[in-house]
Amino acid sequence: MNIIRESCLDGAAKAKGVAVIIDVFRAFSCTPLFFHFGAKQVFVEADAELAISIKKANPDWILAGEVNGVPIEHGDLDNSPVRIMHAGKTMFHNKTVIHRTSAGVTGVAAAMKNCDRVFTGSFVLADALAAYLKKSNPGTVTLVAMGTNGKVSSPEDETCADYIAHLLTGSKWDPLAAFMDVIFHARAQRFLQKEQPYLLPDDVVFCLQKGLFTYSYEIKKTDSMLEVIKISS
Repeated sequence: MNIIRESCLDGAAKAKGVAVIIDVFRAFSCTPLFFHFGAKQVFVEADAELAISIKKANPDWILAGEVNGVPIEHGDLDNSPVRIMHAGKTMFHNKTVIHRTSAGVTGVAAAMKNCDRVFTGSFVLADALAAYLKKSNPGTVTLVAMGTNGKVSSPEDETCADYIAHLLTGSKWDPLAAFMDVIFHARAQRFLQKEQPYLLPDDVVFCLQKGLFTYSYEIKKTDSMLEVIKISS
């Protein structure tokens, strides 16, 4: 298995083979929670205005996400896994979700143009994803660490890419060094220091957990939309 490393939106556009689009804080730490709490369908939409118009056309759908970190206009929920957990089945059971984010979802949309398959990546689902990829054994896997708003590399996504590469190939992995790189960086500190009311410290705690979910999540085109498909590992 050939492992390629890329970063940010430019890297997602260059991805080849099977792409893993990594967004730890917070998009693809949220994805498995939607399904855990009973969502019947989850779509991702990179265009914020289109996501809002889809919500207006389908008022019973759940619009979740952000634009440059700020909760999306007319949304039902932002991009916080902790808020998703508090909302739970009451909000998500048997509902359709539209998810819009500035890094992970835009990266998925870019990678879909050239890649054979596209998966979401984060620490909470990394073990299941790696197990699935090892079993399917694609020739090339591109790990794309999306970074902050898809523009600037960030340690949580880069270290998650390191971890997935370690699971796939046995490459070196230092969990303490990775934790220190992430937790002391300004990116995590924005949450931990409560710089904005929509950035919750507990989101960092959740997003850095490993092995919480036993499914992988692939993005597939359904008509004109991109749907998240839950796959057993």
